[in-house]
Amino acid sequence: MSNGAKIAIGGVVAAVVLIPFIGFWWSLLVLIGVPTLGYLMLDPSQRRRLRRISRKEIGR
Repeated sequence: MSNGAKIAIGGVVAAVVLIPFIGFWWSLLVLIGVPTLGYLMLDPSQRRRLRRISRKEIGR
């Protein structure tokens, strides 16, 4: 199983677990906001490097 598939399955599991506790819209906000916040916490040089490499190289 590829890393992308594992991340997608983890996201679905997180959504299923969060929906009963905090509602659909809040869980959607968490699922979108956490990766966005992680990206924004990177240094500008790390962001450039992440944009420069292809998706296949990220998992290496």
